[in-house]
Amino acid sequence: MDNKILIGAIVAVIAIIGVAAVALGGGSTEHAPNELVACVAAHGEEPEYGFDPMHGWGYHDSGTEPLIQSTILKRDKDNNFVNDLATNYTMSDDYKEYTVEIRDDVKFTDGSQLTAKDVAFSYNKAKELGEGADLSSMNEAKADGNKVVFTLNKSDSTFINKLTDVGIVPEANYNEDSYGQNPIGSGPYKLAQWDKGQQFILEKNPDYYGKEPYFEKITNLFLDPDAAFAAVKNGDVDIAEVQVAYANETIDGYHMEYFDSIDVRGVALPTQMDEGKISEDNITIGNNVTGDPAIREALNVGINRQELLEGALNGYGDVNYNGVANQLPWAFDSGLNDSNVDEAKKILSDAGWNDTDGDGIVEKDGQRAEFTVYYSASASERQAIAVTLAEQAKQIGIEITPTGGSWDDITPNLYSQGIVFGFGSADPMEIQHQYDSRVANVGFDNPEGLNDTAVDSLIDSAMGQDLNSSYATWSQAAQQANSHYPYIWVGTVDYTYFVSDSLDISNSTHLIYPHGGDIWGNIYDWKRVNETAS
Repeated sequence: MDNKILIGAIVAVIAIIGVAAVALGGGSTEHAPNELVACVAAHGEEPEYGFDPMHGWGYHDSGTEPLIQSTILKRDKDNNFVNDLATNYTMSDDYKEYTVEIRDDVKFTDGSQLTAKDVAFSYNKAKELGEGADLSSMNEAKADGNKVVFTLNKSDSTFINKLTDVGIVPEANYNEDSYGQNPIGSGPYKLAQWDKGQQFILEKNPDYYGKEPYFEKITNLFLDPDAAFAAVKNGDVDIAEVQVAYANETIDGYHMEYFDSIDVRGVALPTQMDEGKISEDNITIGNNVTGDPAIREALNVGINRQELLEGALNGYGDVNYNGVANQLPWAFDSGLNDSNVDEAKKILSDAGWNDTDGDGIVEKDGQRAEFTVYYSASASERQAIAVTLAEQAKQIGIEITPTGGSWDDITPNLYSQGIVFGFGSADPMEIQHQYDSRVANVGFDNPEGLNDTAVDSLIDSAMGQDLNSSYATWSQAAQQANSHYPYIWVGTVDYTYFVSDSLDISNSTHLIYPHGGDIWGNIYDWKRVNETAS
């Protein structure tokens, strides 16, 4: 074995032991039954700005349980809205004003009373920073006694979803530079300790107004996927989120729990030709291969999604053809039949793409059918999708080069090459971010550069309708967008966890899993099923 590899392996093992020792007290794997040790990534990676909702803590495509802070509304297991800080809410007929009554019996962990002023401050600050929930349709939030009035700049029936998205912070004691390290909240837990790069420790908030959770203390470790699996094998954790590559393993004292999600993977394909356009961020727009709709259609028809899922997700997921998970009320049947290599080749040939030099790759007007698909190197399933897609694309005469990197590496290619993305929100506004031409090539919005005014009009129409009635219109918008094949949608991913046999995480009350997951969503229902912790 190469010495560098051996040394690296030793260092990794030492790191695992060290983190476990910190979390469990001098290396012991024993902890009290009412203490929980976990290794899950419900909010993505370790928060760069700490536990600050103004910088996105508790938000990952849909409002997820922030643990430390309260929110205006929450969701239940059936994805219905339920009150948290709210006692009542109303909205105007034109969906330009929302009024929320705030309960008066809530205290922050510093002993101060939570009021409507704190709620208004939190939303205005979150909009100012723009790092979490999409509050672009909000003009301002204003306190009026025990009420908060949200005024919008346009009709937006989806805004009710944003009432689940922002954890509330105290106006009097909020400091943008330091809050994340020492958060003051009103949620079921409070931060006791944060060892950066290793773990955070939460303790139960004795003044919490809601359902009391069973666990007095939660320690969550920050471990890479291999280290997380090793921690399970060592019996160092009660629950660990693991990559699907490990999901079929058997470990004494643990069982596998997996949850369906609305988190879908797809490859964005630039829909515009490269005509020398540059975005506001100085990023090249367009690609002379994927800009031809025949290329995008051929890939969608020719690839084998089931094979992609079996390889990339070990079978833990469901095939998806249109980017909308089946659990969502705006889901639809795209009618697309894939795995048809001959049909894909005919589509290319009819559009003038032919292999004239016998190298197996088609060309048109001197342009070879080749492009790059970028993926986040930290996401093994995205790598597997890109690699398998490249193998399948060759069968129809298209050469794809899969390339991994950080998002800093990917961003300069965001609008000119294929990108493996993850999406999944219980808020239909995600369709606007994916396809609306008015936000095309702005940040991560509409990176494929789709330009269809029919889609835009349907989005506007949906936002002015009653939320439940609007789902059919949101579905029409997504269907119209998908007629251009702006993505190669692959499938939804399951979230897989090794759970100690001593732990009951109450499967029956788990919430819908958005992009990034929400394992803590029903922490109030978790309990120990015997008196021996792992």
